[in-house]
Formats: sequence, C-alpha cells, structure tokens
Amino acid sequence: MNPWPMVLADLRALRWTAPAIMLLVALAVATGIAIGAQERALRQGSARAADDFDLIIGAPGSQTQLLMSAVYLQLEALPLVDGQVLKALAQDERVGNFAPVAFGDVSRGYPVIGTTTDFAGRWGRIKTSEGRLFSAEGEAVLGADVVYRLGDTIEPSHGVAGHAPKPGQVDEEELGHKHEGHGYTAVGRLPRLGSPWDRAILVPIESVWEIHGLGNGHATEEARSDSPFWQAGSNINDGRRPEEARIGPPFDAKRVPGVPAIVVKPKSVAGAYALRAQYRQGGTMAFFPAEVLVSLYGALGDMRDILVVASASNAVLILASVVLLLIAVNGLRRRRYATLRALGAPRSYVLLVTWIGTIVLIAAGCLAGLLLGVIATHAISGLVAARTGLSLSPAIGAGELTQAGLLCVVGSLLALLPAAISYRSPIIQGLRD
Repeated sequence: MNPWPMVLADLRALRWTAPAIMLLVALAVATGIAIGAQERALRQGSARAADDFDLIIGAPGSQTQLLMSAVYLQLEALPLVDGQVLKALAQDERVGNFAPVAFGDVSRGYPVIGTTTDFAGRWGRIKTSEGRLFSAEGEAVLGADVVYRLGDTIEPSHGVAGHAPKPGQVDEEELGHKHEGHGYTAVGRLPRLGSPWDRAILVPIESVWEIHGLGNGHATEEARSDSPFWQAGSNINDGRRPEEARIGPPFDAKRVPGVPAIVVKPKSVAGAYALRAQYRQGGTMAFFPAEVLVSLYGALGDMRDILVVASASNAVLILASVVLLLIAVNGLRRRRYATLRALGAPRSYVLLVTWIGTIVLIAAGCLAGLLLGVIATHAISGLVAARTGLSLSPAIGAGELTQAGLLCVVGSLLALLPAAISYRSPIIQGLRD
C-alpha cells in the first residue's frame, strides 16, 4: 500500500502543529550553523587584517592590547617606545623596512593614524584608488570607507580615553577637544583592504608629533648631513639624500618622540625571530601578531565549543519536545489508525505512515534551518563588520552541513517512538476512543 496519500492527509490535518514543529527544528539547526560559520569567518577576517604586520614592537605591557590598537584600531592609551629603538632598527641589517605608528586623534569619529608613506602603501604593495600617498606634513590619505573627499580639510580632535565615537559622526566630545589651527588636506584614498584601516585617516607621523608640540623627529637641515642616524637610514628612504628627505624614516634619535607601536618588516624569517628575541628585553616587547591571535583563537574556540555543546543540548531538547508533541497528536489520531487496521491495513503500514510523516517534518525543519542559518550568519557578520571594520566572508561548510544532517538522522530515529506506539496500539481500544 502506498503510504504517501495518508501521510499527506495527516500533514494537512496538522494545520498549526506542523509549521510549529518545523520552526522549532529550524531554530535548532540555524543556531548551530550560525555559531560555527561565524566563528570561522571571524578567524579568517582577523587573520587577513594582520597580514601586513610581520612584527610589532612596543613598550612592555599587554600584547593583546597592543595588537588590538595597532592592527584592529581598538585604540587605548599605551606606553611609548623610546626613539632610540627607531635608531637601532634603522641601523639593523636584518630590517627590510619599519614604520612607527601613532594614534590618539580622531576626525568625525575616524581615527587619525600617524605613520610613514611606506607603511601607508604597505611597503609598495598597495596603490591608491584615488589621488596619491602623502608626501609632506599636513597631507592625509583616506581609508576606503572614510567619508571625506579628496581636497577636503580634515580637522583632528584629541581622542578621549574610553570614548569611541561612531565613524562618520561628530559628537560633543570630539568638538570639545579640537586641535585649533591644525588640519590635513586629503590627497589620496586607499583601496578597500577589508580591515579596520578602511576607516582610518593616515597622515605623516611628523604631523602628529608637530600638532602635539613634540617636534617632527628630524634633525635640522644643518645637522642632517652629519647625523649617523640619517646616513644609516638612507637605504629605507626611497633613495633620497639626507638633505632631500622631508617625512618618514630615518628620524633623528635625539629628537624623535616616543611612539605607541613600531611595525617591522624583516628581510628573512631567521631575522624576524632574531629581532623578536632581541626586542623582548631591554624595555621593549616584540611579537608576531599570529602568536597572539592563536591564543585569542584558542579562547574563542573554547567559547565556541561551549556554545556548540549548549546548541546541541538545546537541539536534543527541541527534538524531544517534538517527539512528545507528536505522541500527543498521534493519540488524537488513534481512531483513524484503528479504522485503517480494521479495514485490513497491516501494522507496518501504520508504523510507516507515522514515521514518514515525522521524518518529513524534521527534514523540512532542517532544510529551513540551513536557510535561516545562512541568513542569520550574514546578518551577524554585517553587525560585526559595522562594529569592527573587519571584512567577513561567512560561508556554510562541511561541518555545518554534517551537523544539520546529524540532527536530521537523530530526529528520524527519535521519530520511531511515536511510530512504535501507533504500531502497538490495539484496534479495539482505538475504535473505542
């Protein structure tokens, strides 16, 4: 006997119950999918954002905080590295390039980051999508998402500790801390990098020092030709002679202020490890962003595992509730099944009808959960991107598909319980009910 006509009749009879069952199963599946896919997207997006930061040197303190400030622009007040470190890096043959990074100012909620032209162009890898890189003090390069236009004057304000204005908006705190009489002219825009630096305004670090009354870090014209620091650094200054240099390395160690962070591009892997070891002592700390991210990923992975276990437990409870609901529904349909058996339908037919009907509901719920999980994952990724500036590319992988399939299999096995109850129900008792 073909069970499908009876299965469809049962499903039509469950006008409100069937959608409720599918929704419960869909929510259980979507929760697990969103957790797994979002965690993986966060790992990939954060790792991409740190690609250009080979080695970071800072003053002793929290590596995590320095990473969050220098790479992800979650800015906090940090202790400063002495200018002598810049001198040592300029003279170190293991260093291919380096760049100080200074922050603390904002404009319309966008962080103003002081650095060098080389680092703004990420050591020659990045070309501007509009205009050019800055080449003199008072010029600025815009991140892809900064709302200023080329030629606009950018008025910086001193950032307030613990206050994070929304990018693109000016609030009272920012207006109250403006650097009067100082401004930058936007001369270029970087392409989209998929990192928080898309929301940054990059300026010569000399301009940041000047605005805060710290000088520009360079020797005077008369002293430049005699400075061993300038001579040592000429190999990383685009071939310019000391008397032609205006911004960027090399700096004068006697005049350069402290900086929150220094990004170093070593010439070799061996050199990178040697530099890290050297600058882990003597009043500095040095680390590869990847090693800090591994520890963060470990914590994130532990949290994910907890959420996955909680999600799985929730899914089991939902399936158990669905089974109990179906047992109650089958009790209401006992007379129908008893009538079928009285008309000659075998017990196996009743069992098959009940079981297939339950499987259809659970399978439909799992498919709906996959779709809902994709929607939820992209929605969460959008919120995270809006908050952090990270470019996330969430995708459903084999793990999420396996999880949904496993839930469907477990639900199908649990569906045998109401089917078995219908199978064992006596005909006479069913007709009396």
